[in-house]
Amino acid sequence: MKQAIINAQIYDFETYIPNGYVLFNQTIEQVGAMADFNDDNYQIIDAKGKLVMPGLVCGHTHIYSTFARGLSVPFNPKNFQDILDQMWWKLDRHLDQEAVYYSGLVAASSFAMHGVTSIIDHHASGKQIRGTLAKLKMAIDEVGLRAAYAFETSDRFPLQEAIDENLEFIDTHSDGKTKGLFGLHASLSLSDHSLSKIKAVIGKRPIHIHVAESELDQQDSLAKYGRRVVKRLDDFGLINQGSILVHCVHVNDEELDIIKKRGAVIAVNITSNMNNAVGLPNILKCIEKGIPVIIGNDGIARSMSGEYLMLYFGMHHHYQSPTKFQLSHLLTLINATYDYAGHLFGVKLGKIRPGYAADLLLVDYTSATPISSDNGLAHLFFGLFDALMPQEVYINGTRIVAAGKLLSDSVIEKTKHAPTIANRVWNDIHAKE
Repeated sequence: MKQAIINAQIYDFETYIPNGYVLFNQTIEQVGAMADFNDDNYQIIDAKGKLVMPGLVCGHTHIYSTFARGLSVPFNPKNFQDILDQMWWKLDRHLDQEAVYYSGLVAASSFAMHGVTSIIDHHASGKQIRGTLAKLKMAIDEVGLRAAYAFETSDRFPLQEAIDENLEFIDTHSDGKTKGLFGLHASLSLSDHSLSKIKAVIGKRPIHIHVAESELDQQDSLAKYGRRVVKRLDDFGLINQGSILVHCVHVNDEELDIIKKRGAVIAVNITSNMNNAVGLPNILKCIEKGIPVIIGNDGIARSMSGEYLMLYFGMHHHYQSPTKFQLSHLLTLINATYDYAGHLFGVKLGKIRPGYAADLLLVDYTSATPISSDNGLAHLFFGLFDALMPQEVYINGTRIVAAGKLLSDSVIEKTKHAPTIANRVWNDIHAKE
């Protein structure tokens, strides 16, 4: 039976309808004002004035970071490499598939509760590589999110296993809710020999890789290979159409021109960049060069609305101007993220229009000031994004959150076991590191 959300405010980052309806199954079929609604025995969802908006997309995350929350290890980093050595690489090499599964359940549940309906993950775990992405997908599917997966191929792990894990997943999982990308960690953890092996098998598959997150990545590439990171990757023919180059904080104009020429996108993660003190990307230059810039959160949180705030304020600080980076620029990035994810999954995302996927949020929002299509984004930004927790979440027309809580009792029960799994991983780290 078709579903109809009625008596709703509707805003999709472009058009505002003050009192309207949305008719949908897996995709949206009709949208209009309540004055034009005709009930034809639909399943009615009375929004009672709530705001309907599109589900959000995370363009780059690390689900494996879930069990880092509260982890206490010796930590006194002097640079970005120390952050990797002292925290993240200690964690990921102790994650087995049970830990991966439970981290996926917890992360996906939190994403859903924060209105994030599609994610692009970048995974690393060293204990059991083969079959890991399928295990992670199992957890994400139980919650119901759209997700793209990639394993961080690097010289830290058995190279051939990581290559095979990426290739098998990409070639066997491809539909409107699941995709694979070829994951690489970063230039600084991949030798020329490794890049040659990857090039020999990758074909035209797009890659998902960290690029020049810190200056150390460029310094390493120049010292060892005599080339900057993007030039090095391009010389190996690895930057295929649709590739995601993450961070790109320390890239120059030549590198940006290569990224543009190859049809890749840049995924920015401003909160993480500030937390790691690595600098901030020149987003406006990327936009000026015509490079799509998508928004991720680098696994530091599960909220994308909070990331939108940090991006906007971070750019004000970066450009030392309260006006150089505007909400219109933020909207350009939000739309680019929807466009990239939509193309990746083969669906239309980010608008409440006929033909678009029914990935929808119902949010309580009562404003003391007028709302229109012209100022709708400002209302979201200053009125909702600091604490966006939808009352209902739909993905492909299926409701997965109701009354602000997950509908899956089995997922809720399983996540109660996550602290036990995390404690086992932590004990393993403390015993062996």
